[in-house]
Amino acid sequence: MKRILFVIFLCISISSVNAQSKLEPVEGKKVKINQQGEQEVTNSDRSSEKDKTAKRKEYDINMYKIITHQRDTMSLDTTLSIEKEYKYNYLRKDEFELLPFSNLGQTYNRLGYSFDRPAAFPSIGMRAKHFNYDEVEDVRYFNVPTPTTELFFKTAMEQGQLIDAFITMNTSKRANFSIAYKGMRSLGKYQNILSSSGNFKLTANYRTKNDRYAIRGHFYSQDVLNNENGGLTDVGVVDFETGVEEFTDRSRLAVQFTNAENILVGKRYYFEHDYKIFKQKDSLRDSNLRVGHTFNYETKYYIYNQGAANDLFGDSFVATGLRDRAQLRKLFNQGSVSYRTKTFGDVKFKANHTKYNYFFNSILFTSNDNVLPNQIEGDVIAIGGEWRHTIAGIDLRADILANVSGELGGNYFKGQAKYKLNEDANVEASIVINSKAPNFNFIINQSDYISYNWRTNFEKERTQSLNFSFKSKKWLNADVSFTSMDNYAHFSGLDTSQQITPVQSPDAITYLKVKVGKEFRYGKFALNNTIMYQNVTQTGDIFNVPELVTRNTLYFTDTWFKKALFIQTGVTFSYFTEYNADGYSPLLGEFYSQNQQKIGNFPRIDFFINAKVKRTRIYLKAEHLNSSFTGYNFFSAPNYPYRDFIVRFGLVWNFFS
Repeated sequence: MKRILFVIFLCISISSVNAQSKLEPVEGKKVKINQQGEQEVTNSDRSSEKDKTAKRKEYDINMYKIITHQRDTMSLDTTLSIEKEYKYNYLRKDEFELLPFSNLGQTYNRLGYSFDRPAAFPSIGMRAKHFNYDEVEDVRYFNVPTPTTELFFKTAMEQGQLIDAFITMNTSKRANFSIAYKGMRSLGKYQNILSSSGNFKLTANYRTKNDRYAIRGHFYSQDVLNNENGGLTDVGVVDFETGVEEFTDRSRLAVQFTNAENILVGKRYYFEHDYKIFKQKDSLRDSNLRVGHTFNYETKYYIYNQGAANDLFGDSFVATGLRDRAQLRKLFNQGSVSYRTKTFGDVKFKANHTKYNYFFNSILFTSNDNVLPNQIEGDVIAIGGEWRHTIAGIDLRADILANVSGELGGNYFKGQAKYKLNEDANVEASIVINSKAPNFNFIINQSDYISYNWRTNFEKERTQSLNFSFKSKKWLNADVSFTSMDNYAHFSGLDTSQQITPVQSPDAITYLKVKVGKEFRYGKFALNNTIMYQNVTQTGDIFNVPELVTRNTLYFTDTWFKKALFIQTGVTFSYFTEYNADGYSPLLGEFYSQNQQKIGNFPRIDFFINAKVKRTRIYLKAEHLNSSFTGYNFFSAPNYPYRDFIVRFGLVWNFFS
């Protein structure tokens, strides 16, 4: 909370409400309001704008740049659209392929998967805890003409709130820094499911006047804390589904336990810089040679605490005060040399070294005289290259990396092609081939619960994915992907006679996903539709997804009060077919395959009213308003109910100095 107050105070101290006028037309200028509520200058008024430049300097919103990790650039977007409605949530992204749990800040079950981000090195695991954890590729940098602030606020489920605030400014045309903090706390409706998380981030980037040296980097501290109750008991599930009025107070439902919590904490220090050794530019050629270096030091630890042992996880070494702790330290260095010409594009050769240490507190001696080591440590050396070029209007990219030394290294190749057909339509195709070791918690685990100790010898997981997308506002948006997986590592709960165990599938799995989106407009009304079809070919119930997922939003937009207020209101219908959804293990912080309970086949209806005044977007939403009259059979995972009807509100406020 102290960090939240500090960031808010810093943002407000530097910026002010009146600063919004710097991006608004000057007094007396005619404006045009578009469908998103943005003000556009008409051609007839461009001369008057030039006449007033001497009186006050104006900045176009397109000058406020956001730079991704891949160095793609986009402009700051302050519009209000249906896409913004979909992204106004805890993760700040579209949750179409995710199914949230009942409380804000809990995990998400997956309705769909993507394999377009390859990696050569395994993760710590505990993937159910990583939905709100930003990796290196998720961090964005900025370049702005004036100090820029964004404040995001949204109410939580019970006794809490969500806030996300950042400020960025350029100290010169070539240097920028930003500070951001996202904090959340929510008690929840059920027993012992309090959630709390914090994401604190500092970024900076700098480029010299002659553009020969450039550096950017960030510091990131993140934590995700959840009280865990293990889901409803069998009796609790029956009481929930019957809809008896007594149990509409969800705190009265019986849960597995009320004495456990888990937490994931991570800190990262990252920077990358490069230097142009020489640059040659004339009418015939434009080339440069650069050397670069990337540094990344990251630590993560995962802890599961429980006051007393519970039969849900089997026998334990101790009866009270159970505590499992796993920690990963990773030091990454990469050196690169790149050369760019008009003929061959940008070619980069890279070599990296990763030093890792995944460890527990002590060595474990089991009852059958086996020894479970307390750490896995080593070094991995890999070499690779990147290529980027534009040929006949086609943006081509390739990235390849191969391990040459070390046990846990892998390899990958990603090729990508983008082409802009016209001002409205874009096509993109990519291929991803990836081989890497399973995550660390598949390889080794230690726990106070006896059945949750293992040391495996899994093979590397292999995936091959083909992806195609077509984007057009006039026609439709379509995404098609086909993925083949070998040696797929997962946690299995298919055998009810034993505890959840790590398993590697010997059979190949193929996964087809087709997602299509189209919006139809008639006057001030619009119908936005997204539908996804999925098909899995496999042996057994290992990789499970619903066959059909759909979301349909009927909404109305208009401008009121002499076009000072842009209004957006509508109803969203969401649905997915019944399937054997993965179960959730709070002990491991992981999902596991199961075939004992299906979820799905229940509608979700949300009603929303959103408004935009200048640079402020206001949101009001009635979530799952049909929960009390379409049947209490809604679950996010086996024994974990989806959220009931609730009204939540908030705002996003951008202002500029």
